[in-house]
Amino acid sequence: MASTRNLNRFWEWGRKIICVGRNYADHAKELKNAVPTEPVLFLKPPSAYVTEGSSIMVPFYSHNLHHEVELGVVIGKGGTAIPQNAAMDHIAGYALCLDMTARDVQDECKTKGLPWTLAKAFNTSCPVSEFITKEKIADPGNVKIWLKVNDQLRQEGNTSQMIFSIPFLISYISEIITLEEGDLILTGTPKGVSSVQEHDELQAGIEGIVSMKFRVDRPE
Repeated sequence: MASTRNLNRFWEWGRKIICVGRNYADHAKELKNAVPTEPVLFLKPPSAYVTEGSSIMVPFYSHNLHHEVELGVVIGKGGTAIPQNAAMDHIAGYALCLDMTARDVQDECKTKGLPWTLAKAFNTSCPVSEFITKEKIADPGNVKIWLKVNDQLRQEGNTSQMIFSIPFLISYISEIITLEEGDLILTGTPKGVSSVQEHDELQAGIEGIVSMKFRVDRPE
């Protein structure tokens, strides 16, 4: 059955954003975290989405906002307990995404053993590129992603460095949380995360496929 919804604009109607933390060993180490033996999951609400032309807003309670560039997987066919060998059939396409993180707040949450919601789920915490059709990325396990701040390269990595593969993540997540059409999975970030300031310009890309630009602002 063909979808009646437009996956090209998944951010307008997709119901959830499931994020995978610490999925690149070098990033886990740079934040002095242990390399995980199973995926670390957290959620963002759909109100976190922001697209090009709008700004990333620094949360009023944070003074250390970090960028994390990630390959996002857009689900085209829902399912529960999806087997790994069928996982790729559930993908509609991809998007380049940023997981904007209030690092000062996250560090405080970690110290207190509290959830990361304030650090990860605020408005504009999930900038996304245009939708990328599945055909444009032949192997999502071998994609080069990069991010610059004010033209300075900060992050550069390849999805081949992921600890948990995309089929594994789809299977693992769907055993716990049913996946639905339009859902987005953020697959983790390579090393090089760093702080951004008001008026900075972030530019990110998937080599040869897509690039995007966002400006950082602070609420009045």
